[in-house]
Amino acid sequence: MEGGRSLPLSRRDLAAAAAVFAIFGVGLAGLYLSMPASDYSFLKLPRTLEDIRILRDNLESYTNDYTVQVLICYFTVYIFMQTFMIPGTVFMSILAGALFGVVGGMVLVILAATAGASSCYFLSKIIGRPLVFSLWPDKLSFFQAQVAKRREKLLNYILFLRVTPTLPNTFINMASPIVDVPYPIFFLATLIGLIPAAYVTVRAGTALGELKSVADLYDFQSIATLFFIGIVTVTPTLISKGQK
Repeated sequence: MEGGRSLPLSRRDLAAAAAVFAIFGVGLAGLYLSMPASDYSFLKLPRTLEDIRILRDNLESYTNDYTVQVLICYFTVYIFMQTFMIPGTVFMSILAGALFGVVGGMVLVILAATAGASSCYFLSKIIGRPLVFSLWPDKLSFFQAQVAKRREKLLNYILFLRVTPTLPNTFINMASPIVDVPYPIFFLATLIGLIPAAYVTVRAGTALGELKSVADLYDFQSIATLFFIGIVTVTPTLISKGQK
């Protein structure tokens, strides 16, 4: 149903999505119950920089005393958000920097983002085709044509897309299994390609008091740097095409 006028998922698709959602819900509830008794009214998905500051101020002591539980909770929430295309992972990445510093925050964000993208990939492989055709028919046609043309250097192309804001990451996660991007290539391109953007957001979390808006993360210099890295990753593809 490419017109997108009604929900394109069948009852079976909805049941599968609901089952995955329920599994995450049970897991999150179990993690919540494993935390010590306290007032957790501050817990919420961050939507603003002020939300992140509140979470940082309240979670710092928990992070020191219950590091494993906080890490697992963070990891699970991040994967949940990416699996179901819930906006706000950029705020979660900033929070990682605020709680764990640049190195720890980057490791956490890259692993969580790769796991979340993988979860979304496999969920889309099961039920995503009608949804992607409905939401992004033009982008899907473009992506499918580009993937078909770049089969021999597909890793470089997916890396380019991950590093640069050419296509939304959510779309890439959902559309990749539909246009037959092999999972090993998807995984490796995601793991490596998210590093530059993760560094930008995590570093911002270490200087949260100086950050006025999320838009400050992506100034001209940052965008230009990401595109430069992206061009470097896709250059082997362009060279090989030029030699044919």
